[in-house]
Amino acid sequence: MIAKVNSILNRLRGNSDGSVSGRNAILAFVIRVGSAGLAYLSQILLARWMGSYEYGIYAYVWVWLLLLGGLSTIGLNTAVIRFIPEYTEKNELDKLRGIIFQSRVVTLLVSTALMCISLALLFLLKDYVESYVFLPAILVLLCLPAYAITDLHDSMARGYSWMNMALIPPFLLRPMLILFGMAAAYVAGLPLTALTAISVAVGATWLTSVIQIAFLHPRIRKEVPDGAKQKETKFWLITAFPILLVESFVLFLQNTDVLVLSQYHPPEDIAQYYAALKTINLITFVHFAVANAVANRFSAYEARGDKERLAAFIRQSVKWTFWPSLAAAILLLAMGKPLLWLFGPEFTNAYPVMFILAVGLVIKSMFGPAEYVLNMLGEQKLCAALLFLTALINLALNFLLIPHYGLIGAASATALSLTLAAVFFFITVKVRLKINIFALGSKH
Repeated sequence: MIAKVNSILNRLRGNSDGSVSGRNAILAFVIRVGSAGLAYLSQILLARWMGSYEYGIYAYVWVWLLLLGGLSTIGLNTAVIRFIPEYTEKNELDKLRGIIFQSRVVTLLVSTALMCISLALLFLLKDYVESYVFLPAILVLLCLPAYAITDLHDSMARGYSWMNMALIPPFLLRPMLILFGMAAAYVAGLPLTALTAISVAVGATWLTSVIQIAFLHPRIRKEVPDGAKQKETKFWLITAFPILLVESFVLFLQNTDVLVLSQYHPPEDIAQYYAALKTINLITFVHFAVANAVANRFSAYEARGDKERLAAFIRQSVKWTFWPSLAAAILLLAMGKPLLWLFGPEFTNAYPVMFILAVGLVIKSMFGPAEYVLNMLGEQKLCAALLFLTALINLALNFLLIPHYGLIGAASATALSLTLAAVFFFITVKVRLKINIFALGSKH
């Protein structure tokens, strides 16, 4: 056993691609665990301080920021993870400077335009929007550019394998600032409403973006000296568009249940479901950590034409995803009720939701970061089509099941959709790339 551990440690100390990716996966995992714990603590305190009604409003409005923020980068956030290592590997510095500059400009323009359009629609449809949602929604929209540019810079850092710069700002700094801001409001005796929480979150989002730029920009300048920029904007946007569709459908799959629930259930029920979702979603930090550590390597291996090492590396990433996810699911389900009770006694009603969602998440983990495999290896259009189909099925299932089964229906719709997406990805990677990504399967 000791010899095995020493062997693993020796491999991680090396300078090979596998060693670097292993270290990055561990770093991403540690940061993600820390951020998940911090974010989870902040959600518990928010629920305790605000009560389930106000917390439900906060959760609903914040989901809209996640959706719109994910759209604002129009897929460039994933495209830079592919192109930065590719251009670095080929020493195409003009193109490298071009995509770094142009992706920032486009993201800022798109996010600002989306913010203005959304604000206009919100005021135009004011009579159809619940009064308790209106002001928090305005505030959330005002931080859309900051959220989008943070997401883009996160991806740039991942393209260079700078995992600390990629993950610390959005996943540690921002939730920490939100937590401290709400604690200050609590001590100051301010009304702890959804409006207060959203105000704090908006300020934290802007401050995080500024701090991230202050640290990341000088390092990029050092890595890529000033020089000519080759702007292949049309090519990058054409490449990014299917990725945008992929990410849009992924966001849709992740948040449809909360949005549809809000049409049939009061904020208190949304709060309970959101707490159960946040709790069981701690499983996904494994998938996130592995995907963030290996995605740029997929692109690099493809650029070298090393098909054999690429296939072996993909299969290894699947195992890195599945077994820790399974262990995390068992642990979280064992501790489910006490964890939900921390939000408030009434939140334990959502415990069955955790079991149903866990099934879908574990099945998804059996196939590793499959969507990243397709996106990094030029199959983003097919990936988008599969996710579009899954998103439609998910929407139909939510509207079919929620009116009759409530929270259980929402969880079942999500779990079934995750399972379908996993099966679709498995078949696609097997047929198109000739790689078996099933964690319990053979190489062929």
